[in-house]
Amino acid sequence: MGSFTIGQLSRRTGVNIETIRYFEKVGLVPSPPRTEGGHRIYGNDHLRALGFIRRARELGFTPDEVRGILALGGPTNACCDEVREIASRHLETVRSKMADLARLETLLASTIDRCSGDHVPGCAVIDMIEREPRG
Repeated sequence: MGSFTIGQLSRRTGVNIETIRYFEKVGLVPSPPRTEGGHRIYGNDHLRALGFIRRARELGFTPDEVRGILALGGPTNACCDEVREIASRHLETVRSKMADLARLETLLASTIDRCSGDHVPGCAVIDMIEREPRG
């Protein structure tokens, strides 16, 4: 089993020291044992859990989704069917955001195409920004 200080764990996982302490405080990762001097000593389980949390967040999983996966057993014990359900809901959210971004791209592109770009008052982009969105 590995034995890491919080600084070593931070460097190996790319997770800030204060974030590691926060994750302990809110129960995302278990509190590590301490030396007689009170220093935290982290193990391989902490290393894996923090790497998992960091990567899940990079993939856009919400803190609640990450917490849900960890509650199911995390990277070592979670059952695929339960994790798949969380991931499927996350995928729906991602696809919805992508559709929203595609609509935004279309709106911006068409508005910019209508903008003269001249140094004159009256701009299609300003008009679009000020216009109330249609429901």
